[in-house]
Amino acid sequence: MRSANSLLASLILFFGLQTTGCNSTTSTPTTPGASPAVIPLSNGATLPSVSGSNVMTLTVNGSTCSANSYPNKPCVSITLCSTAGTNCQTINDILLDTGSYGLRVFKDVLNAGLYSSLTNVQNGSNPIAECVQYGDGSKQWGPVKIGKITLGGETPVQTPIQVVDSTFTGMSSKCSGAMTSSTSAGLNGILGMGLFQFDCGYNCAISANNGSYYSCDTTAGTCTGSTVSLANQVQNPVALLPQDNNGVLIEFPDVPSGSATSVDGYLIFGIGTQANNTPTGTTKTYFADSSYGEFTTAYAGGNYSSFIDSGSNSYAFPYSGTSLTGCSGAYTGWFCPSSTTTLSAINNSVSDSTSGTIQFQIGNFINFYSSPNNVSKQIGAKSGSGIGGLFDWGLPFYIGRNVYHGIDGKSSSLGSGPYWAY
Repeated sequence: MRSANSLLASLILFFGLQTTGCNSTTSTPTTPGASPAVIPLSNGATLPSVSGSNVMTLTVNGSTCSANSYPNKPCVSITLCSTAGTNCQTINDILLDTGSYGLRVFKDVLNAGLYSSLTNVQNGSNPIAECVQYGDGSKQWGPVKIGKITLGGETPVQTPIQVVDSTFTGMSSKCSGAMTSSTSAGLNGILGMGLFQFDCGYNCAISANNGSYYSCDTTAGTCTGSTVSLANQVQNPVALLPQDNNGVLIEFPDVPSGSATSVDGYLIFGIGTQANNTPTGTTKTYFADSSYGEFTTAYAGGNYSSFIDSGSNSYAFPYSGTSLTGCSGAYTGWFCPSSTTTLSAINNSVSDSTSGTIQFQIGNFINFYSSPNNVSKQIGAKSGSGIGGLFDWGLPFYIGRNVYHGIDGKSSSLGSGPYWAY
């Protein structure tokens, strides 16, 4: 689920055919910083157990997701506290999104004590609000507040977050149609862990007409565009960790049959900072450009700007030059070949000669959607036609791979970010 804010181009992605259900949230106090033991997975021996304070369980439509979710939704559970640490809440059903930046949690899942103790980011006496626009057309509006986030057993980090609240005063017209609740959205929040630290960057720090941040007069009920310093922008919390802060590793086992009811994996913080996140000698680094976080993909005679995004629930790519049959009716936009089709594309680093061929499969979306399974490594959607389209390596790309995400400006044995490596 790619953010379309200042650093990123506006994209057309497919967030999924959503079904709503009961979102789960735990309101009991927690102990931030506790180191987990070896984390057992339901996959058994298909993925070795990984332990450490820098490890979190990541499930696709599994135990940390809501009971009824759209296909291919990767979820984590995070702990959010007030800056004083006196009010804490563990929240499940948080979408892990490597195409956006920072924590955004719906107000309706926060307990009253925690919400009231979160400090506003302000412009003078006015609270700051943000309008986030995603590539699939969805939007989020709400105030920016300061909280402490605990990720696994890592040290809690204090950072601005967005509380998603469509009723917050003075919504910008740019955010018309913004998400209204966790139930209608099908998730409790979004945790953005993309290739950059700040969700908007220098443009929002120097220009009030940035389309993202607003200073809100709560008495008049109006909001106007505002500059926001880098320190007060919503941020990728990994970049703020005292260690393990140069990126993340996502590990998922393969799904040999192509689909499953759920899949468990790991979200591991840091790259080459501990034994559990050290790349192997076969890992190849694909550097992305420092403006948009994209590399290039050669496919079916075209060269496309591309990216890897856990928040997109399918592959999405231009349909020009492919013989894949599209679905019809309510499923228009998805691919529905009569039999599973193997395709090939070439990923290319933007700053060196690193290149690699990827073979992937596309199956019939209607057949999958009609099945009892919620996870598929074979679903694809159309991102547009012609060279103007983009290639989105969504959640299916992660299944059966270890994928490293190097944060912009931070170094590891794989190079200096931004990059993906696998």
